[in-house]
Amino acid sequence: MSDAGRHLVTIDESTAGERLDRALAIALPALTRSRVKALIESRRVALAGPSDGPETTVEEPSRKVKIGEQFAVDIPQPEPAEPAAQALDLDILHEDADLLVLDKPAGLVVHPAPGNPDHTLVNALIAHCGDSLSGIGGVRRPGIVHRLDKDTSGVMVVAKNDATHHALSRLFAAHDLTRIYKVLVWGGPKMKSGTVEGQIDRHPVDRKRMAMRRSGGRHSLTEWWLEQRFGPALEPVASLMAARLHTGRTHQVRLHMSHLGLPVVGDPVYGRKRNGPGPEALKSFKRQALHAAVLEFIHPRTGEELRFATELPHDFQMLIDELNSVK
Repeated sequence: MSDAGRHLVTIDESTAGERLDRALAIALPALTRSRVKALIESRRVALAGPSDGPETTVEEPSRKVKIGEQFAVDIPQPEPAEPAAQALDLDILHEDADLLVLDKPAGLVVHPAPGNPDHTLVNALIAHCGDSLSGIGGVRRPGIVHRLDKDTSGVMVVAKNDATHHALSRLFAAHDLTRIYKVLVWGGPKMKSGTVEGQIDRHPVDRKRMAMRRSGGRHSLTEWWLEQRFGPALEPVASLMAARLHTGRTHQVRLHMSHLGLPVVGDPVYGRKRNGPGPEALKSFKRQALHAAVLEFIHPRTGEELRFATELPHDFQMLIDELNSVK
């Protein structure tokens, strides 16, 4: 049953009323419950529709199953125990025996995944670190404790051993660190600073998007302030803002800016095309104008306070320079 491929599970009276992850683990004994949970959360489990209707992806391991329901479980081909080492240029800001901090360029995928199996940050880190990696989860690989979207640039910290991986993961889970993003948005806020707070969950229709929800989901909080307006003072074409994350939810900054009515320039998911005033470079910017500018945290072994601040990347700065000429 652990072979890659699609497996169909029909719920009978023996597992009716159980959690989905437990019911599937019972039906597929070669899979552990944690493995089943991971498959569900990675959107590889679907509920069959009635009479050959469309399937519905299920993402809640705790969902209670009903007798007669049929679930399709797609088990992917096993990945290599260790991604391949591939040398890529990296902008290393700090490195010691425990961790590495770098300035990730836009366009670089962090972790191998379907559609991006190699030439990722992980592949580059394995090549860069070599034997200095002492093993994450028993395998020589870097410990990714937070991710940036492919088209988001900026500062990241990566663990080089298990102890540091666990310690950094605790810091991020407790939000006991400082993360500040620079973000260019359409229009401008009426106030100079504020916060966005609310529940974030998957969009009920488009599962690739996140959405603000009145209930359910996970709590999110972003503190923001205005840094610069471009264009007329009362109706700016765009604004440069800073956003400090007090939580770290998927797409948090992009979703929160859109919630404010200030979508991120170049955002293909939460933004929108503009045909009004503004330079052509603003309308045609080919990625979301989002940069992880500042990261501050306590080194988990030495106790040293570390702070890293990165400049806007070239394409982002060129756009700012052009906007400075807008009247």
